[in-house]
Amino acid sequence: MSNLTPREIVSELDRYIIGQDAAKRMVAIAMRNRWRRQQLDPELRDEIAPKNIILMGPTGVGKTEIARRLARLAKCPFFKVEATKFTEVGYVGRDVESMVRDLMEIGVSMVRKEETEKVRIKAEKNAEERLLDLLLPRSGGSTPRPGFFMGSQTGEVEEKRDTAKDDSTREKFRQMFRAGQLDEREIELEVKTQSGAQVEIMAIPGMEEMGSNLQSAFSNMFPAKRKMRKMKIADAFKVLIDEEAEKLIDPEAVNELARERVEQQGILFVDEMDKIATRHDQAGGGADVSREGVQRDLLPVVEGSVVNTKYGMVKTDHILFIAAGAFHFAKPSDLIPELQGRFPLREELDSLHKEEFYRILTEPKNALTVQYKALLQTEGVTVDFTKEALEEISATAEKINEETENIGARRLYTILEKILANLSYEAPDKSGQAVTIDREYVRAQLGDVVEDRDLSRYIL
Repeated sequence: MSNLTPREIVSELDRYIIGQDAAKRMVAIAMRNRWRRQQLDPELRDEIAPKNIILMGPTGVGKTEIARRLARLAKCPFFKVEATKFTEVGYVGRDVESMVRDLMEIGVSMVRKEETEKVRIKAEKNAEERLLDLLLPRSGGSTPRPGFFMGSQTGEVEEKRDTAKDDSTREKFRQMFRAGQLDEREIELEVKTQSGAQVEIMAIPGMEEMGSNLQSAFSNMFPAKRKMRKMKIADAFKVLIDEEAEKLIDPEAVNELARERVEQQGILFVDEMDKIATRHDQAGGGADVSREGVQRDLLPVVEGSVVNTKYGMVKTDHILFIAAGAFHFAKPSDLIPELQGRFPLREELDSLHKEEFYRILTEPKNALTVQYKALLQTEGVTVDFTKEALEEISATAEKINEETENIGARRLYTILEKILANLSYEAPDKSGQAVTIDREYVRAQLGDVVEDRDLSRYIL
């Protein structure tokens, strides 16, 4: 990520997301500024706060996808949460600080996976030795074999001969294992099982961290048991690799590195922000009080505070917050002034039309048409979409979005499922055939539904 310029970041996002160039540029600049901040002197670095972003636009136009792809590109901890899940402290619901704890869990998991990859070669080597010990236990030990006299010259010669024989057989098994000749054989292996006592802790609203700590304490009181299981050698090797990698990784170092990464590079995506905004022309009521309460609880976390997690204290001063919402009725100006000031960057995403729908179906690396072709290819059916068919699908998606609810690109999912429903059902019987989806095929599958506006509300 440190080598990517804003232009290169936008170029990478273009591979998966169609349009929304202004929003891509904004998040690309925000990510580059994080790298720029790391190059500064520590004294000045701590003074530079992240420029949080509000993305506005209807559902299905790419708000979440931009943030998710950006996090994958940057390889930084990312967590998405809906603002409507939170309630003011004292009410039943999730505590606002819980999203930081969830982000920390993701950060720890990410760092642990990276550290596992670093020690993988050594872990594989150790796992291979353990596997060979199970396949071919070594001769010798504390109990002398029959005919072996401790300390005698004859005994020493026998010991060396047997050791050489063991080593020769062991190397033979090693070569067979590496060649994959032993993968299907079964072996007995001692593995960890779930703890016998499963304790569920009901967290008091606002005290989820205490519930988490209690659950961890009970888990330590009832450690995982081990039992013998029969499994194929290939599966046993994977289990042994995980166990050996766990021995080679320092959990304290993992937690420390994860905390640093979350604090400096973490991204929290807060969706449905408009649902907790209070319109000024609305009459006051209990619901509005609760919404404003959530905003006030959210404010210190966005502003910069310290959140207690089971991995230690996490500072939120430099976590990047990206808020999103349709903002059809409420506006960003309806948020409390203190929270507005913590989201200085705002960008409105464009609604999608048939031109964008066509590009979504054809250009992205993971386009829907590519996905459906691959799914049906597993049944031996080759599917091809003509240009006219894709244009018809795009025009239909635009029309249905205009006449019913505008759900953006998600409309393409429902339309393609409807078009390919019969083919997907009959695919096992059409193995080896090639099917061309043209304009007539699309109209035949959608004709009745599109014409009946009431029916299209339920089906498309």
